[in-house]
Amino acid sequence: MDRIGDLALFLRVLDLGSISAAARSLDLSVAVASQRLKRLERELGVRLLHRTTRRLHATPEGMQLAEQGRALVEDLESLTGGLRRSATEVSGSLRVTMSAAFGGQYISPLLPEFLAMHPRVKLSVNLDDQVVDLVGSGFDLGIRVGALGDSALVARQLATNRRVLCASPAYLQRHGTPSTPADLAVHDCLLLVGSQGRQDVWRFSDRKGREVVQRVQGRFESNQGVMLRDAVVAGLGIAMHSVWHVHEQLRSGQLQVLLPEFPIATTGIHAVMPQRRLVPPRVRAFVDFLAERFGEHPPWER
Repeated sequence: MDRIGDLALFLRVLDLGSISAAARSLDLSVAVASQRLKRLERELGVRLLHRTTRRLHATPEGMQLAEQGRALVEDLESLTGGLRRSATEVSGSLRVTMSAAFGGQYISPLLPEFLAMHPRVKLSVNLDDQVVDLVGSGFDLGIRVGALGDSALVARQLATNRRVLCASPAYLQRHGTPSTPADLAVHDCLLLVGSQGRQDVWRFSDRKGREVVQRVQGRFESNQGVMLRDAVVAGLGIAMHSVWHVHEQLRSGQLQVLLPEFPIATTGIHAVMPQRRLVPPRVRAFVDFLAERFGEHPPWER
């Protein structure tokens, strides 16, 4: 980088006609500027300037260096200027990965507003219900629903993730309504199969705050929450769902909450990002935008 700086100084001398003028324009002393020019000549092994009574002129070798080196200096200045702007402006490519169901239902409708607010941002969204390696896959940010495992990622909670047990009125009419978690052992329970296997152990809290653990079983399982939601609405069994996923069905009466006196632990919806000393403004802007839109009372809880 020193050699590029010396080259830029040499070009400034040619443009202004003197070492002193070039030094003033770059906030250097004349002595330092002269030393740097001599260093450049020494490293290249050629004389770059010769002096007349009134002005410095480039030698043939200096002219050749100026012709080929000016584009290099201008390209570098353009690059560094762009990088400095990217450190302060909301701009550049933003790569985000998120749950397919949550992303499609709640984040997708917000994206046009975000892009309109930040016209210099280019957005790439990956929908994947599996936990993606952010660093290895080159993502700036991930939106994750549920409990976070131990990792080197930085997390910011965007909203709470309240979960309930639910079933359709038709299913309850046929099979009865459970009154305790132990009653679930004789019911058809709809199971989510995730990265940690079949989630057939359901955990609740009793009236004294003690944990109640119940293993469940059923005839239907899926790795997609949408399919489980369709199945529970169709009366195939009892399911554990996040409120954001079934709030419309609860409000309309297609589903009803079971065992409200045995609550399920609340988790969160988080923005997670790799640890870094300088978080790009585009990442901060997107996280702040989502946190503001969801707020303390996200739309599915209103």
